[in-house]
Amino acid sequence: MKIEQIYTGCLAEAAYYIESDGEAAIVDPLRESAPYLERAENDGAKIKFILETHFHADFVSGHLDLAAKTGAKIVFGPTAQPAFDAYVAKDNEELKLGKITIKVLHTPGHTMESTTFLVVDEQGNPHAIFTGDTLFIGDVGRPDLAVKSDLSREDLAGYLYDSLQHKILPLPDDVIIYPGHGAGSACGKNMSSETVDSLGHQRKTNYALQTGSKEEFIAKVTEGLVAPPQYFPKNAVMNKTGYASFDDVLKKGLKPLSVDEFITVKETTRALVIDTRKSSDFAKAHIPNSWFIGIDGSFAPWVGALINDLNQPVLFLADEGTEEEVVTRMARVGYDNTIGFLKGGINAWINAGMDVAHLDEMTAKEFSQNFKPDSMNLIDVRKKSEFNSEHLLHAENHPLDFIFSEIYAFKPESTYYVHCASGYRSVIACSILMSIGYSHLVNLKGGFNELKETELEKSEYVCPTTML
Repeated sequence: MKIEQIYTGCLAEAAYYIESDGEAAIVDPLRESAPYLERAENDGAKIKFILETHFHADFVSGHLDLAAKTGAKIVFGPTAQPAFDAYVAKDNEELKLGKITIKVLHTPGHTMESTTFLVVDEQGNPHAIFTGDTLFIGDVGRPDLAVKSDLSREDLAGYLYDSLQHKILPLPDDVIIYPGHGAGSACGKNMSSETVDSLGHQRKTNYALQTGSKEEFIAKVTEGLVAPPQYFPKNAVMNKTGYASFDDVLKKGLKPLSVDEFITVKETTRALVIDTRKSSDFAKAHIPNSWFIGIDGSFAPWVGALINDLNQPVLFLADEGTEEEVVTRMARVGYDNTIGFLKGGINAWINAGMDVAHLDEMTAKEFSQNFKPDSMNLIDVRKKSEFNSEHLLHAENHPLDFIFSEIYAFKPESTYYVHCASGYRSVIACSILMSIGYSHLVNLKGGFNELKETELEKSEYVCPTTML
């Protein structure tokens, strides 16, 4: 038996490859099929099952394309109602894969169709569980993402408690937990950076497995939940109803355009232009009204959080050689209407005599030497939890996640100094504000991480422990 975790850091997502005696199963695959086909080919194995733990909200799964290319059976757990050909297994049903058995454990709570797949080895011993978003390392799945559910998050949390108590916790301590996500995913609130652990260790360390009663569990797992990104329910619907072939999406998106073609397509389609280069390159020169979302950061989640319409036509700029990665990452979160990129990038744009814009920037040291709290507007675009943990006195918190609902707080004639933790999110925020007419913006390079190292730490830096 072979088990391999295929982890994608941009989404903090874990897919899995399981192989036994020439037969393979893929758990929760991403949109592109190539990595799974290559692994099976290297082992001389045939992909027999595509196991879906639930209808994912944070990414578009690759189950349909992979099934079409391999003939593998897509398997969901009880109560799932996919709009395509798939096998809906019964609770406790056993699936044979080579010399091992995969047992279907219905574990509703994160969603009602959520299912854990238990691998039983050749000797009949429970070996590992693939928990999807039911159980993470250090956390459990949030109970507020079910699509069109008539159940409250408290109702779902109650189902989750029962699933853990009756299906997961009775298993032996040495069973290995393979979760669907790690730290950084919005599908939980307290996930560890570790992505594999034993059930026995999680009994001792996971707060959600140490609650004494169902009422206490419900209170703990629902506490502090913030609204999920707007694309989550849209991705869940795509996973349930179907989507375009990834190969077709890639072909359409990887269309090189000259400057004239780029301008024509932009005007005729009302396309949004996304600049995926480094933030420093964007600051020096970019196409007016374009948005910065750098491929080097959490690109796909920010695309999903900030672009409201999955069908929005998108044109993009990218460093040479990264174009396929851009289209792939957008497709992973359901943005299938990428329609081309600027051939030659910003240099082609400049050489054609087109106007460029730039973003003013300032180092943390420069800012600390010039900061006047009574006359300079300091904007912190980190998450509310980050801001509450520690921030600079006099800063206003306007999280990037909700930038469009926060715009009312900005005055076009005022100058704003904008920072996040490191400088990535602040450039995104500045680019969006610039695209709608705000021109007096200064990005603080290095963000809060570097601001803490300046003289501001002694005079303006504050954290909750010193505020009490």
